[in-house]
Amino acid sequence: MDSLTQIVLGIVVAEVSAGKALRQRVFLYGAVLGTLPDLDVLIGKFFDPVDGVLLHRGISHSLLLFLLLSPILGWCISRIEKGVIGFRAASLVVFWCLFTHVLLDLFTSWGTQLFWPFPDRLALKTIFVIDPLYTLPLLIGLVMIWRTPNAILRAQYARRSLYFSSLYLLLSCGIKLYAVAQFEKALTAQKVLYEKLIVKPTAFNLILWNANVATEKGYLLGDYSLFDTQPIRFTTYPKNETLAKRLQHNPDFKKLQIISEGWYLLSQKSGKLYCNDLRFGLLNDDSKNPQFAFSYQFVTTPQGLKAIEVPKAKRDGKALLQKIFTRLQGN
Repeated sequence: MDSLTQIVLGIVVAEVSAGKALRQRVFLYGAVLGTLPDLDVLIGKFFDPVDGVLLHRGISHSLLLFLLLSPILGWCISRIEKGVIGFRAASLVVFWCLFTHVLLDLFTSWGTQLFWPFPDRLALKTIFVIDPLYTLPLLIGLVMIWRTPNAILRAQYARRSLYFSSLYLLLSCGIKLYAVAQFEKALTAQKVLYEKLIVKPTAFNLILWNANVATEKGYLLGDYSLFDTQPIRFTTYPKNETLAKRLQHNPDFKKLQIISEGWYLLSQKSGKLYCNDLRFGLLNDDSKNPQFAFSYQFVTTPQGLKAIEVPKAKRDGKALLQKIFTRLQGN
């Protein structure tokens, strides 16, 4: 999830855990602990570009690390706040701030290696990485906590904000189940034999949903709005097995296969080779010249072919938002 949301969530969780003891200092500890797991993004900048992406939401988001860090950081906080909060209480604050960070990330599409060192990444794919309607109750709770000196009232505001934000996550799960049913119904009606189906929300909303469908020969991409009145339409993209054979021994390609969880599409344009992550959709509607939200170009270096992420221009994001706003109104 975005940094602002994780900071606010961390503060609210810290208030519930130890607000009575730490008072206004929950803002400092909650903000730091709420964003701590995402420091792997900064660490990743010292690695190869693809290795940096592979590192994100790995060990830094693992339950094992939290169990190891909680007593260490808890001891540090208890020493800093000597006589204010004990070791056990401080350790619990650390654990819950870190753990709720990852619980929220589980609802997004990226995937979180909660049970590292096991390689599986968990992703419910029910909410976009930025969703103002999830963050809003937490922000309101934070403002009320800041303005209220009474410890009992502060705790009530914190709990209520967590209740409402959690209800929104539950709502996202229910809407996703409905969207999945609509896609499955459309695939059955169109007599499409498919191997896998993933469904995820588009940016900033729970109204417009995207689907990736894996078939024997390629992929189908489609979208569905809760306001749609017309049947769901899918666009077909071939797998390009010939290009895959050219890269089958390339280390970066193997890493991108892991990162994309197998949902990738190889393409060639003007002699340049690209690996596109299908999980995050398209920036345009041109099936002959598709532009994906996350794409990696293979460039020739002295060490061989290396993958670098294709930078996204500001106009790409603006065009995508305009497309989403228009499409979510239904067809």
